[in-house]
Amino acid sequence: MNNSYSLLLLRLSALFALIGAFLGSHMAGSGSYAFRPIHAHILVVGWLTIFAWAVYYKIFTPKIGLLAKLHVYSAIVGSIGLTGGMTIFIFKPAFLPPMMNTILYITGGSVLLLSFLFFFLLTFTKEK
Repeated sequence: MNNSYSLLLLRLSALFALIGAFLGSHMAGSGSYAFRPIHAHILVVGWLTIFAWAVYYKIFTPKIGLLAKLHVYSAIVGSIGLTGGMTIFIFKPAFLPPMMNTILYITGGSVLLLSFLFFFLLTFTKEK
């Protein structure tokens, strides 16, 4: 099961890398750096962190299956939620009430924070 977690996280990190590279290319070409914080978070959280967790699941087999499952799925929801919520918060689309922009941003970040907590706890579990 952990190898499927590794592959899932690896593919998600590759998607974030592609989106981050596209945003960087767009900013360089347009001369506008409006996406700078989104670009940075997509690359650091979405690409690097998710990739590191993919490698972790390839190398280690945590003993606690439920904790690993909570970690992986909160990592997915949290990384997408934080970067998507940040995008909505920064650009404030007219179709959402302002409070919803803030709620989505905070919720995504909070779920990602839980993911980091779950990962921290995983590092204290023994391998099978």
